[in-house]
Amino acid sequence: MIRVLLYLVIVAVLAFAAVWLAERPGDVAITWQGERIETSVFVLAAAVAAIIVAAVLLWSLVRAIVRSPDLMARYLRTRRGARGYLAVSHGLIAVGSGDARAARKFSDEARRIAPDEPLTLLLAAQSAQLAGDRRGAARTFEAMAARSDTKLLGLHGLYVEARRRNDVHAAELYAEEAAKDGSSPAWAGHAALEFRCVAGDWAGALDRLQRNYDSGLIDKSVYRHQRAVLLTAQALALETTDRERAKTLALEAVKLTPTLVPAAALAGRLLGASGELRKAGRIIGAAWRTEPHPDLAQAYAHLRPGDSARERLARIEKLTGNTTGHLEAALALARAALDAQEYALARETLQPLTVAPTRRVAALMAELEQQQHGDEGRAREWMARALNARRDPAWTADGFVCDHWLPVSPVTGRLDAFEWKDPLAGMEGPVIEAEQRALLGAPREPHGTGEQRDTGAPPQTREPPESTEPRATDKPPEPRGPQTPLSPLAGEGWGGGSQRSAQSQPASTPPSEPSQQDGGAPTSFERPAPSPEPPAEAEPLPRRTREPPPPLAPAVIPLVHAPDDPGPQADAQAEPDPEGAGEAPVDAWTRIRQIFKS
Repeated sequence: MIRVLLYLVIVAVLAFAAVWLAERPGDVAITWQGERIETSVFVLAAAVAAIIVAAVLLWSLVRAIVRSPDLMARYLRTRRGARGYLAVSHGLIAVGSGDARAARKFSDEARRIAPDEPLTLLLAAQSAQLAGDRRGAARTFEAMAARSDTKLLGLHGLYVEARRRNDVHAAELYAEEAAKDGSSPAWAGHAALEFRCVAGDWAGALDRLQRNYDSGLIDKSVYRHQRAVLLTAQALALETTDRERAKTLALEAVKLTPTLVPAAALAGRLLGASGELRKAGRIIGAAWRTEPHPDLAQAYAHLRPGDSARERLARIEKLTGNTTGHLEAALALARAALDAQEYALARETLQPLTVAPTRRVAALMAELEQQQHGDEGRAREWMARALNARRDPAWTADGFVCDHWLPVSPVTGRLDAFEWKDPLAGMEGPVIEAEQRALLGAPREPHGTGEQRDTGAPPQTREPPESTEPRATDKPPEPRGPQTPLSPLAGEGWGGGSQRSAQSQPASTPPSEPSQQDGGAPTSFERPAPSPEPPAEAEPLPRRTREPPPPLAPAVIPLVHAPDDPGPQADAQAEPDPEGAGEAPVDAWTRIRQIFKS
């Protein structure tokens, strides 16, 4: 509306000027070189305006002729840039959709049009990753790392490729190089911290954690908790060599996170060994009130070396006085009562838990029956109940079960990964029941030429077999060690992925097959040995050879689509080896068929 009003005002002013000049015709006389020109003012004004317009047009024409080479070059550059932009855009879309051929085609076109553009290099690296050309992707990332504008992106790509080929040393070098700058990306800071933790370099890990906090990669609460974990790990490493230094570190960890159970238990042990019983009791008591834990009860019971069993019982009664009704409090009190031979108190404490006992409750009841009455039958009955009882919480991280706390997961190298929880939390009931039936050797009904699995229905009456001797084709299940998913960090640092808490299990206890949790990570299921005496009504039957477990898929480094990450998520089954980079790429339909075949 304002523009319309302004336009009308300008037209009115021009019309008024034209009318004003027409009503006032004047005479203009110009004498030049002996010539005299006479005309009106209106005509002179029109002539001047025409001369100005002609001069402007002439100047524009001359300027366009002079600048025509530059204009043509600019036009060609603009057109070339538009073609390169379209090639990069279509190539990134092809990478995101998994079309390796189209991605390679657009990558070649973008490289021909704009070879030095950062997005062209990114597209070339991602198309090489999608086609399985790991060497080509690494070469492209090296070229990107040599440039200042794409250095971090190139280092990230080299880091991911090193993790994919399980080259821990190279991955650590790339992460440390990317984390040198003050504005280091989050992946570099976290990876550098992870590598230092896996290597046991707690001082370097503390320094890296401080730099991550100063860079804003983590907030204050996470920083305080992770620092407490690292201080506890450093104190545990110094517990046998420098107890004073270990005590200082443990107290600092408790000050940062008073509820950290390993830190409180370690500080209590060290303070008790040095005679500071009151301070040790306060630290353990504060952590116990927040989260009752058997490690805290153990440390509190043995604050003063040389105490008798009854003195330890009195101390445990004081500790558990404010947490009556908690499972861990009852178990700690029952354990201390058994050690002090206070069998009545132990039975009174365990009696409410026998309605739905856990394995530790059943084991304590078996020990109570054995010590108090010497009743082997009742003890065996409770041990049999422990076979089917609910599992007790344990230190668990990424499917790995350990009898003591560790600061880093031996499977993935993640800091502060261990949690005190049921290792089978989240597992479905039928899976556990099937394992229990397989453990007990439940009889199976033949069906046709094969065998039918026990579904939990009552057994049908049938004739006993002619011979109970095992056939030559029947083999007992061979015990297998716990299996954990491979990780780029599994062979370095902690490397304890294959060592479970064997100290806390009988030597004859065979571990079960790995089962899958919600996230797909295998879980170690330590299974107690079956009772050597089968039920009276059970008939001896030949055991069928157990089927081998499904193969575990190798670990794949997760990649986010461009431009956030240097490569797409590759399918673990369709991904070719780096040595076979020269082979023809597998198309999308073949990859989809392979997924459904598995």
